[in-house]
Amino acid sequence: MTSEQYVIFGSEYSPFSVKLRSYFRYKSIPHEWRPRTRDNQAEFAALAKLPLIPLVHAPDGEVLQDSTPIIEEMETRFPDPALNPADPTLQFLSFLLEDYADEWGNKPMFHYRWWRPEDQQAVGDGLARAVLPNGTREEQEAIAGQLISRMVPRLSFVGSHEGTKEIIEKSFIRLLPGLTRHLSGRKYLFGGKPALADFGLFGQLYCSLQQPTSEKIIRENAPEVLDWIDRMLSPEETGSFEDWATLAPTMEPLIADQIGTFYLPWAFANATALMKGQEHFSVSLADREFTQGTVKYSAKALHRLQSRLKTVEDRENLEEILIRTGCLKTLVAENW
Repeated sequence: MTSEQYVIFGSEYSPFSVKLRSYFRYKSIPHEWRPRTRDNQAEFAALAKLPLIPLVHAPDGEVLQDSTPIIEEMETRFPDPALNPADPTLQFLSFLLEDYADEWGNKPMFHYRWWRPEDQQAVGDGLARAVLPNGTREEQEAIAGQLISRMVPRLSFVGSHEGTKEIIEKSFIRLLPGLTRHLSGRKYLFGGKPALADFGLFGQLYCSLQQPTSEKIIRENAPEVLDWIDRMLSPEETGSFEDWATLAPTMEPLIADQIGTFYLPWAFANATALMKGQEHFSVSLADREFTQGTVKYSAKALHRLQSRLKTVEDRENLEEILIRTGCLKTLVAENW
């Protein structure tokens, strides 16, 4: 890399990697996209504190991991163009949508990826070619088999099993028409330029195009969403952020349906179970019981959201929005 260039170790199949790459492109931050392969595994391992991508190696030698904290740090270094609206209410809603994408939107992406044999094979083959681009067909097939064997059991990490399959798929199928209505006539979630929420949601939906089942659902039902995904590959500022009056008719029902119905009830039940020392929890979502093991990182994410809400001054309008969308009760809860 040059002395002024950042290196992003990532993968085309990692929603958090492509989320970060899209952000770097939008900000015009000098960088090299370096897909993680077996050939550069030793280099990656020497830098990584955790065996996770994306990893950013800064020109000064600093190593950054975890997509949202990386973006927050890069915002201090590259503040223009603005990542979020100046209005504190819209800023918080962007943070809320991004958190939803990372913590709940990842569930259907991962579920569709490893649930059905045809999806397992398609993604396993693609990952194998990415990890060993110069390998023989036999070598790549062997890696694909190893990846499938390793990843399918990890469906439990996102709570995917026979008892939750319907809920996870329902949330994905319900997302698309709401997102389609919201994106009709606008380039990005908050208007003429992308906000943090765009990058988070983009990563999950872009990777959902890599598995046949969810790809077919998107392509057959959400052409506006496809156009937005394409824009988010290399997003550009085409206008200004809108105000809440123009966003509300389609954004408010989207938040209510996805975050008020699925994400926050799940997040609160998870955090409560962790506080009680439980390893598993169950919560009613869309009239179905959703059971899974507790997730420490998601509890920390919810706590960050709650802390961020407390910093919003003059939040009467924001709290009214959060009440209408079924979000406020969880975001102001203290006892967990």
